[in-house]
Amino acid sequence: MAVAGFDEVNIGETIACPDNPEALPLIKVDEPTLQMTFVVNDSPFAGKEGKFVTSRQVRDRLNKELLTNVALRVEDTDSPDRWAVSGRGELHLGILIETMRREGYEFQVSQPQVIFRTIDGTPSEPFETLVLDVPEESVGACIEKLGIRKAEMQNMENTNDGRTQLEFVVPSRGLIGFRGEFIRATRGEGIMSHSFLDYRPMQGEFDARRNGVLIAFEEGTATFYALKNAEDRGQFFISPGTKVYKGMLVGEHNRPQDLEINVCKTKQLTNMRSAGAEELDTLQAPMQMTLERALEYIGPDEMLEVTPESIRLRKLPAKKPARR
Repeated sequence: MAVAGFDEVNIGETIACPDNPEALPLIKVDEPTLQMTFVVNDSPFAGKEGKFVTSRQVRDRLNKELLTNVALRVEDTDSPDRWAVSGRGELHLGILIETMRREGYEFQVSQPQVIFRTIDGTPSEPFETLVLDVPEESVGACIEKLGIRKAEMQNMENTNDGRTQLEFVVPSRGLIGFRGEFIRATRGEGIMSHSFLDYRPMQGEFDARRNGVLIAFEEGTATFYALKNAEDRGQFFISPGTKVYKGMLVGEHNRPQDLEINVCKTKQLTNMRSAGAEELDTLQAPMQMTLERALEYIGPDEMLEVTPESIRLRKLPAKKPARR
């Protein structure tokens, strides 16, 4: 239905007869459970790929989204180039990010953070009802992965078509990064859905650690020679020919600590040839960083740079200590 003549009618409001203006009851919308910080892109490659890059353009786009996205919240911060954006989970915010980048916007986002509350003096966190529909052979893997994330199974039913329905109550922060693991555990055959349940006392910490990262320490173009020499350090996110800058994450280290490496190093050309010079060298396939996977991957001291053409992970610049 289209309505003309009303400029400031928002979702939930009622258009009624002026003789008997009786409003319909408001529709209850689930409160946001996750928050991210949207930041104007300030990387060395800022402004090269996006059409809309300024703080005014990003702010206007977020405010426009509020007119139709009823579960979204946008709050100003102490910086004119940063906004706290809250939504109903990782997928909700991920759809907004993907829509904006396809429209030509360029910006950065921080790691998703769960919105905590204090209820009757008790620190509380949001819990969700999670329903899975998986093949029988994937049941054990799903229960194991959710057990690590402090989920409690409420029900399990087997169907006649070789599938099983599982129902859990899980902290919202336990669902961060779970979708990718779920797809791999069920080989893409699983179906999951979740909805907000309530706020409950905080659960203990669960193991969400990962290995360190490989960080480029100079700007340039990644070369096959440099990546091949550093292949034993971990798994890369990039391939030869990718443009990188200082502080950009180029791979995952195979040890817990971060490591800076030179991925732009070129081979010194000489007139000497070895016996195996003509052998064909190959690189292992890079880890493909999609938007959803990158949101799951970044840490608290990292940012995700989003442009219409690229998705890059970067370390936040270290703050210089104050001089005495």
